[in-house]
Amino acid sequence: MPAVSSLRRLVPYYRPYRKPLVVGLVVVVLSAAAGALVPWLIRDAIDALTNGAPPSTVRRDALLLVGAALLTGSLRFAMRELVNGVSRRIETDLRDDLFGHLTTLDPAYYGRTRTGDLMARLTNDLNAVRMAAGPAVMYLVNTIAGGLAALFFMLRIDARLTGLAVLPMVVLPLLMLRLGRQIHQRFEAVQEHFGTLTTQVQENVSGTRVVRAYRQERAEAVRFVTLGEEYLRRNMHLVRLYGLMNPAFGLLAGLGAVVVLGMGGVLVLRGSISVGAFVAFGFYLAMLTWPLIALGWVTNLFQRGAASMARLAAVLDARPAVSDPERPRRLPPAAGGRSIEFRDVAFHYPTAPDEVPRWVLRGVSFTLPAGGTLGVVGATGSGKTALLDLVPRLHDPQEGAILLDGVPIRDVTLDELRREVAMVPQESLLFSDTIGSNLAYGTADGETVEWAARVAQLEETVQRLPEGYATMLGERGINLSGGQKQRASLARALARRPAVVLLDDALSAVDTHTEAAILHGLRDALGGRTAIIASHRVTAVRDATLIVVLEAGRVVEQGTHDELVARGGRYWTLLRRQQLEESIEEETPDPAAADTLEATPIGPDGDARHSTGD
Repeated sequence: MPAVSSLRRLVPYYRPYRKPLVVGLVVVVLSAAAGALVPWLIRDAIDALTNGAPPSTVRRDALLLVGAALLTGSLRFAMRELVNGVSRRIETDLRDDLFGHLTTLDPAYYGRTRTGDLMARLTNDLNAVRMAAGPAVMYLVNTIAGGLAALFFMLRIDARLTGLAVLPMVVLPLLMLRLGRQIHQRFEAVQEHFGTLTTQVQENVSGTRVVRAYRQERAEAVRFVTLGEEYLRRNMHLVRLYGLMNPAFGLLAGLGAVVVLGMGGVLVLRGSISVGAFVAFGFYLAMLTWPLIALGWVTNLFQRGAASMARLAAVLDARPAVSDPERPRRLPPAAGGRSIEFRDVAFHYPTAPDEVPRWVLRGVSFTLPAGGTLGVVGATGSGKTALLDLVPRLHDPQEGAILLDGVPIRDVTLDELRREVAMVPQESLLFSDTIGSNLAYGTADGETVEWAARVAQLEETVQRLPEGYATMLGERGINLSGGQKQRASLARALARRPAVVLLDDALSAVDTHTEAAILHGLRDALGGRTAIIASHRVTAVRDATLIVVLEAGRVVEQGTHDELVARGGRYWTLLRRQQLEESIEEETPDPAAADTLEATPIGPDGDARHSTGD
């Protein structure tokens, strides 16, 4: 059965909690046994009253009933405390493993997996697995133990009556098997669509500015309603099975009750069994009926848990395309920067087996000495970002090799390699924390953070914030402008004092004056460190030790700024075009900008402040 194969993955998570689990299941059995004593005591009490027993006997039976009820209640509390407690611990361990594993996966995995689907697995699916790991196991044992206890006492009263009462229930296993498979399939469909629904919500919340700017609120609402209706349809498809399951089990139990009423009444009239035994037999039949109905619910929990565990296992089984080498090598000691060498590197993003790859980089070769600065320029789509991503092994090239101080980076552990490298990506991501914590992310002390903020021209911005470095940022740093977020990302990278700094168009959102000030500060901050600066602005790389010009993923030119200008090639063309654009912008006034100049305050850092910013 799919439930068994999928839920087998939970076995290792039970091992640390074997003792409380075993004790809890023993308590479950004891509670079922204690509960089965109650009808037997009722039988004795009724027979005693029928036979004219003295009041002391009646009081004794009443006290025994109260004691049995208290014992049963205490045991049931204990079994829930123990078994459900284990399921909560398993849920926590599994969630920790899932999150830890997600941190090891490479960007390619997240490129093909929707965020909403991952959120659905870490919430709904994880809860379904917890229900299967704890409550389902508890109720399964309780169902079996309670059913066997009831059956034992029913046989003690009358074996033939017991056989007739349980006869309609022999079809139960076949019914459970058929319905269980369908529940598994339909619940998988529900969870899959829930991931789609969650993705739509997540994208709308994070992209609310775009939605409102394009006036698509109504269209997105209609789209959400459509997805919600499909989610409802799939759930109703699943609910129909539940609606069929419980009445079917109840019908089988009801047929048994009819037999008891008919045959049992005849036996009482004949004197074969006492009135007390007849009443007790009815209680035991009800106790046997509840486990049968509960068995359907337990089957539902196991099938849900199995479907969800299969989805979680798909995440746990995902393996990153980039991993540590089997026999790692150590990088040699270095006082400052490290040399970087690309040897005929070619790269394309992961593709399907039957898809022709689109090469992003082809035949890229260069050598950057330790402490040098490499400038990478080129048009949009020329491969600048891909080149930077290869250095910290966010991806691995399909051809060629990249060396750090003469050591191939594939031979270095990811932990050691990424300790040496700090990266400022194109899209600056800040966490919902204080700006100080963001700048000190995982590394730096207060003094280093302040130094990095000064170099990144962020110090004045921080001083104007309500609580300085203790100011809380909104989601993704929404209360900072684009330029401020870029400078915060730059400061965060510098605060690590890495050997290699990668700047991927990291100053595109700041004005040219602020860019010049930041680059001037970087010359001192990067002294002795190796840097790669990818930029669409030639002015950002003109002082680099080596400049490479990319076009369609190939290096078409490389050299210093003066050498490339003297050649009059592609680099010279880019430089002249940008100089012409800047001169046109300076000479052509913008009436709209002039009208709103007073309404849009400009900080001394050169950024227009957003209404949610400074």
